Amino acid sequence: MSKTLDRANAIAEESFIAASGPGGQNVNKVATAVQLRVNIYALGLSPRVFHRLKDAAGNRLNTAGEIVIDARNHRTQEANRREARERLAELIESALKEPKKRAKTRVNRVGKRKRLASKKAHGQKKALRGKVDL
Repeated sequence: MSKTLDRANAIAEESFIAASGPGGQNVNKVATAVQLRVNIYALGLSPRVFHRLKDAAGNRLNTAGEIVIDARNHRTQEANRREARERLAELIESALKEPKKRAKTRVNRVGKRKRLASKKAHGQKKALRGKVDL
């Protein structure tokens, strides 16, 4: 798992852009927001993990196959860089976890009878809502 994260950090491209929000005049002068881009094709993931990562990325995945993460909550480049990398790691870790298979449940004979009886009663109730014949 850490092997994938190391590979992601190695191929990630960071660019710094001007951020909005707190920081006074500093926010206008220094580019503190981080935009982290990782090409998911270069990660070398298995097909199942690849598809789970695509689903988890959602609208952060662009048409070029890059996951783009913007971090602009902090006043320093280093804090924003750390946050972007943590969010990328969480995204990849969630894709690496195999989802649990749903166990099919079986309804016993009594349960089936109750369900059919309730459907019958509901149908009769609806049948009585029709026009009244005099």
